[in-house]
Amino acid sequence: MGSAAFHGVFPYIVSPVLESGEVDAAVLARLSDDLIGAGVHGLTPLGSTGEFAYLNGAQRRRVVEVVVGAARNRVPVVAGVASTTIAGAVSQASEYERMGCDGILAILEAYFPLTDEGVYSYFKAIAEAVSLPVVLYTNPNFQRSDLSLPVIERLSRVGNIRYLKDASFNTGRLLSILNRVEGRMQVFAASSHVPACVMLLGGVGWMAGPACVAPRQSVELYELCRRGDWAAAMQRQRPLWALNQAFAKYNLAACIKGALELQGYAVGVPLPPQAPLPPEGVEELRRALAAIGALP
Repeated sequence: MGSAAFHGVFPYIVSPVLESGEVDAAVLARLSDDLIGAGVHGLTPLGSTGEFAYLNGAQRRRVVEVVVGAARNRVPVVAGVASTTIAGAVSQASEYERMGCDGILAILEAYFPLTDEGVYSYFKAIAEAVSLPVVLYTNPNFQRSDLSLPVIERLSRVGNIRYLKDASFNTGRLLSILNRVEGRMQVFAASSHVPACVMLLGGVGWMAGPACVAPRQSVELYELCRRGDWAAAMQRQRPLWALNQAFAKYNLAACIKGALELQGYAVGVPLPPQAPLPPEGVEELRRALAAIGALP
């Protein structure tokens, strides 16, 4: 894909896994192809929605392989790399670069809390292991050790760390980050933020699970934001936010997989011990999808 800047809508793709433990390549390839057909700007396998924490190494590799194959260089594929060790993360990142990924989404898993220095060295090591652009993933609500503002600023000075995806609920933090990194790093929103607001602050797009089930609507919203038509963007944003709110009530992978099932993709349920979507959740999603015209 070359070194064109990442921007726009990057759906966090689900990982359909059969009962045998095999990745359902046919469903995953069809979903990837349909998302590209709907106009998304990139694909992110092995994000939170992709259940990276529940897959083994072989399953993760297969997911990346299928998505890269389905993308056929039409949009960048930015694969999630997550490990509790630097060695594990570096090995994944190097392998995904060899497999043809266009970028790395770097996620830190921690069992024992880490110092800022440990967090910094983890992300820096991933960046130095590849020649690809790196997207930092930060989620203070969820992670035992997260990126502080001083660490983000230091990492923004590493040449190929060019983006950050923020999954906090704190939109003000995004503005603080943008002020600190002074253009060295661009910010993507997550589904916990109102995308139109993040675009107004200077964000370049969003990497999020809900874009998997509302790709066309997400792309239209992005285009309106890019044009600076904020009134129309907010009109588009309201029903989309209702979808995000429905997702926030239940396990994220269960929601996106449940919504995709309603749209005719046999992606199955989340990997145990995660719970599948309860019947009332399915109904709530059906209503939210219908409201934005996202049901077949």
